[in-house]
Amino acid sequence: MRKRWIWLAPLAILAMAVFIAVGGEVVMKLWNWLLPALFGWRQITFWQALGILALSRILFGGFGCGHGGHRPRWRGRMAERWQNMTPEERERFRQGMRGRCGFGTPASESKES
Repeated sequence: MRKRWIWLAPLAILAMAVFIAVGGEVVMKLWNWLLPALFGWRQITFWQALGILALSRILFGGFGCGHGGHRPRWRGRMAERWQNMTPEERERFRQGMRGRCGFGTPASESKES
């Protein structure tokens, strides 16, 4: 078992380095191929492409527990709340969401008409 770890750790580090290098190269090539022609923006270097890759990971990918680490817990809590609601509470909730999200008039406006 110990011999496996001796080879696995350097291999994992090498794989991460290759993944980062290939990712940076792909971002740079796509940027330099598309954006100067479409929008007239400047071409970027490999290091700027790595910066964009890191920034997009921070903004859109987040950090931590895999894909959507907190989402399943949120869904479970919401499903539990929904099951505990009465039919009247569910309808009130639906109407409130429709009014907030712009999918129709809120319940208060439809009753006044």
